Amino acid sequence: MTLRQVFSFPDPANDYAARMVAGMVVAMSLAVILLGQHWLLWLIAYGFLARVLTGPTLSPAGLLATRVLTPLFGNHVKPTPGPPKRFAQGIGVVFSWTALALHFGFGLTGAAYGVLGVLVFFAGLEAFLGFCMGCFVFGWLMRWGFIPASVCETCNSLDFSGHKAKA
Repeated sequence: MTLRQVFSFPDPANDYAARMVAGMVVAMSLAVILLGQHWLLWLIAYGFLARVLTGPTLSPAGLLATRVLTPLFGNHVKPTPGPPKRFAQGIGVVFSWTALALHFGFGLTGAAYGVLGVLVFFAGLEAFLGFCMGCFVFGWLMRWGFIPASVCETCNSLDFSGHKAKA
């Protein structure tokens, strides 16, 4: 595998695998909040950064979803554009690293839990309802011209949740 292949994001991405990863983020975040497993903040933050930079290639949750869980559940694939998913992972970087800094850097565990709570909400929407808020925001940013159409040609035929627009 070349360095370029390692540092790439799948396009299209598998929506089913993305939802599994989101479910793992929900589970780990709830373990931090409810069980005090603060060490998981490092894994959550690393996972988001790894997925932004490399897709599932260097992400433990991404690898588990794509190499173990997806095959275990029948190798179902639901293609979805990669750029909005990568954007959503970038938002996850901001939230997870903020929670990490609040807890370990500033000792503000309650504030870290608040940030993680927001992350749980949006990752839960993705995992359980298939609604990607980052994809939704990405679509609006494209519509308003902040993200050029050339970044995601496939996105032009989608509604703002990342799904095919109804004709």
